[in-house]
Amino acid sequence: MAEHSSSRAYWKANLRVIGISLAIWFICSFGMGIILRPALSGIMVGGADLGFWMAQNGAIYIFIILIFVYTKVMNKLDREHGVEE
Repeated sequence: MAEHSSSRAYWKANLRVIGISLAIWFICSFGMGIILRPALSGIMVGGADLGFWMAQNGAIYIFIILIFVYTKVMNKLDREHGVEE
């Protein structure tokens, strides 16, 4: 029974990390690149407005950063629950 609850806690934490990562990526790519683009048109980044820059470059950079953050967080979570490789 303890192993089952530990496994549930692990997957609950895992899904929370995935959900937060997807929410951040959604906000940066779809939110800032499409929905908020008109509001961000006055902020210049690299010669283009911030909404365009996020749609073209920023979402990719955020995704790469999220990969490294996810790896670090999941390694810590694996150690806490005793399932590290």
